[in-house]
Amino acid sequence: MQNVNPKRLRAELKDYLDLAAKEPIRIQRRSGDNYVLMNESVYAELQNEVLSLQRRLLGMSNILDGKVEEYTPGDRSRLSRFKKKA
Repeated sequence: MQNVNPKRLRAELKDYLDLAAKEPIRIQRRSGDNYVLMNESVYAELQNEVLSLQRRLLGMSNILDGKVEEYTPGDRSRLSRFKKKA
């Protein structure tokens, strides 16, 4: 990840946007605040990965807390909520 300050980013914006398509760019302000410039599709992939991990963690938490029931093959009562109502 490359570092850049806002002044240089403004001066060479096109070059940094092209570079951000390949790797994230850290923008460091004088105040100490940091920002990241990255490709939108990479950002969307990161968001999806975080959401997936959160769902897995919630599922594991439910298992550990005993909030799930064991599935036995042939048990039709658990599937009744998916049947179409006439």
